[in-house]
Amino acid sequence: MGQVLGCVQVDQATVAVRENFGKFDDVLEPGCHCVPWCLGCQIAGRLSLRVQQLNVRCETKAKDNVFVTVVASIQYRALAGKAQDAFYTLSNTGAQIQAYVFDVIRASVPKLELDAVFEQKNEIAKAVGDELEKAMSHYGYEIVRTLIIDIEPDEHVKKAMNDINAAARLRVAANEKAEAEKILQIKRAEGDAESKYLAGLGSLRLRDSVLGFSINVPGTTSKDVMDMVLVTQYFDAMNEIGASSKSSSVFIPHGPGAVGDNATQIRDGLFFRSAQLSLVDARRNTELYNVNQ
Repeated sequence: MGQVLGCVQVDQATVAVRENFGKFDDVLEPGCHCVPWCLGCQIAGRLSLRVQQLNVRCETKAKDNVFVTVVASIQYRALAGKAQDAFYTLSNTGAQIQAYVFDVIRASVPKLELDAVFEQKNEIAKAVGDELEKAMSHYGYEIVRTLIIDIEPDEHVKKAMNDINAAARLRVAANEKAEAEKILQIKRAEGDAESKYLAGLGSLRLRDSVLGFSINVPGTTSKDVMDMVLVTQYFDAMNEIGASSKSSSVFIPHGPGAVGDNATQIRDGLFFRSAQLSLVDARRNTELYNVNQ
């Protein structure tokens, strides 16, 4: 009904281009306008002033001969003050923007290696935005923002990069594990040395106690004192075996005679071991003497 009467409604964030007998006449703002078709007036088209987005995928090659696909997101809009240029100048705005994006990306990325492409994507986006702003302003468009939203190397290159990263992380993990084992070995050696040192102190104290007991108690010898110590340790061991809830059954000879036999066997073992060490030292000294001769 409105068109029959020559009334046209223009929506918000939109402008309409009015022609008179095929010639540009005026740009109609949002609202209701009179377009007398009987006098040769008509609406040639409408132009949205909203921000639009165009994603452009561009395949190019980096400086280190790696093919990469760069995805740029261009946000643009038509200017109300230049609606005539935006409507009549370009027949395909998206294709025009895409051509400029291709030109800038294929001129910028080949100067950079692949790692630098990832690091300098903001600089690439700024270069694309500056070039588009200069070019599209003549056609009545404003470039709101330019983003590099994705950089996709070839699949084989991505796999190689992941393998390199994984190998580096494994190398770091191996070094850390080796350092941990080194610290454990050092601590274990320090503990062993401390244990031997304390055992030596205990032996010296035991010797002093045995000598002091022999002096203070007439008629006793060092052998008697050692037998008493061995008997005490024997009963302590028996007590621990019996008190443990998880101990297995142990069958050993028990009785006064058995205690004496155990003490004799311990002394004989220590004497035999001392004799073996003395024999080894004597042989080593003889071999060294023969070599020197």
